[in-house]
Amino acid sequence: MALFRKKAEMPAADEVLPGRSEKMPVTDRHSVLGHPILPPFPENLELAMFGMGCFWGAERKFWEAPGVWTTAVGYAAGGTPNPSYEEVCSGLTGHNEVVGVVFDPTRTSYEAMLRVFWENHDPTQGMRQGGDVGTQYRSGIYTSGDAQHARALASREAFAKELSAAGYGAVTTEILAAKHFYYAEDYHQQYLDKNPGGYCGMGGTGVSCPL
Repeated sequence: MALFRKKAEMPAADEVLPGRSEKMPVTDRHSVLGHPILPPFPENLELAMFGMGCFWGAERKFWEAPGVWTTAVGYAAGGTPNPSYEEVCSGLTGHNEVVGVVFDPTRTSYEAMLRVFWENHDPTQGMRQGGDVGTQYRSGIYTSGDAQHARALASREAFAKELSAAGYGAVTTEILAAKHFYYAEDYHQQYLDKNPGGYCGMGGTGVSCPL
């Protein structure tokens, strides 16, 4: 029980692991979409970032979405620079498992990305997603700019009403300005393409997002 409480609480500032200055080496080619996963990206594209439980299944949901140019998995919203997966799993980095999504706004929209986010996990579970327990599995939207932030807040309010009407509890999704995106280890990138029978972890509430 003590371990559960620890993993379900954000670390104090003096508990955060120091990390390192070296970036995680990754292969700069999406194994499904064929585009680079490292910036710089074409100027006409937009970036979105989401945490919705295990990032393996979450990334697949986005690379399958129309208008998405590339995706990558990584760590964000914590205090440890360039963390390892083991460090994130310790609960002592503050990071969330996230998906970085680069999309073409002439073919899709940020609202469409938000719909993928809301409809493919349960945003009422706090520091967990299904059987995956820990701060790295929390629901989060990490925004690029004021316009995205306002639209994310509006979407949370709208979806919360739908969830409440369906009998769900309060939405626990955090919405923060995106700061650092630290790439996860290479074997995590497009994991379910490389391991088709691998663990997905994706679920949802069955409630449609009114966007």
